[in-house]
Amino acid sequence: MTAHQFAIFDTAIGRCGVVWRARGISSVQLPMGDANKTRTRLRQRHDDLIEAPPPATVQAAIDGIVELLAGKPNDLTDVVLDLDGVPDFNRGVYEIARTIPPGKTLTYGDIARKLGGVELSRDVGQALGRNPCPIVVPCHRVLAAGNKPGGFSANGGVMTKLKMLAIEGAAVNHTPNLFD
Repeated sequence: MTAHQFAIFDTAIGRCGVVWRARGISSVQLPMGDANKTRTRLRQRHDDLIEAPPPATVQAAIDGIVELLAGKPNDLTDVVLDLDGVPDFNRGVYEIARTIPPGKTLTYGDIARKLGGVELSRDVGQALGRNPCPIVVPCHRVLAAGNKPGGFSANGGVMTKLKMLAIEGAAVNHTPNLFD
């Protein structure tokens, strides 16, 4: 198996990272505060990383991510992912999430119903919490019941999710409280 390669890049929300192999992008890292923290987080998730200049297909994905986070409605559906080792159920969740256009949202229940039943909502949430490619698989566009933001496991939590949704112009029912 070939080593993963990665690059760090600037976006409107901070320094992100992307990891790839020959078949496609296998991981996207949201900002961790600075480039070194983002780099460290990537190394924690992959033990075979080599920092490298991105090939054209990966650079195109980076450009798309940068555009999206700058407010241009790029849906990133042309980005090829390498989800080798990701469970089939999670892949199904990610495929549905990738159909959500910028500025729009679905709920965990909406995705669960598409996969067989609303009782799968918790499983959908767990799959999205393990999403290796946030932004490209737009887990930030998946909301809890009542269009509330729900959880978000990225650095900055729900506030990062809300910032990303605001950039895209999505409507979210959010009243800040002590538990966010």
